[in-house]
Amino acid sequence: MITEKTGQSQTEEELFQQLVNAINELKDKDGALIPILQSAQNLFGYLPEYVLKHISSTLNIPYSEVAGVVTFYSFFSTTPRGKNLLRVCLGTACYVRGGKEVLAAIKNELKIDIGETTGDKLFTLEIGRCFGACSLAPVVMINDEVFQRVKPARIRDLLNSFRNKDEMEEDHE
Repeated sequence: MITEKTGQSQTEEELFQQLVNAINELKDKDGALIPILQSAQNLFGYLPEYVLKHISSTLNIPYSEVAGVVTFYSFFSTTPRGKNLLRVCLGTACYVRGGKEVLAAIKNELKIDIGETTGDKLFTLEIGRCFGACSLAPVVMINDEVFQRVKPARIRDLLNSFRNKDEMEEDHE
């Protein structure tokens, strides 16, 4: 498994040990749950149930409370995500300026729906509700990069730039 944090291949046992270390470092601090969940997601790429149960028991917090926090915040995912998290803004400005059409073009190009991941695990598609760039709508965010005034006709080129990055990274490994 290649982790978000290190980009290195590590076994489940090594990842779990890193999680244990992160929990031990943070567990006595106020508000430790969210930073621990963030660490876990960075390590595993998502939050598997066994990880949530371990966090729950170690912090002595009911599992329902841990799961509630995970489902409340859209940042967290209980299913594996693709290498590139693609979010289409459907806030008011983006929606009226073509966000719906951009989303349709992305769904068509990737052959996935909202919340799904491509078969090659390269992209996961989600929607957002305002990225703070309303005057530059419609907006798409891929990982931490914001793309403004996105046109449906340019979606293939945009996605191909990320496909090409992935291929170049694989060639260097």
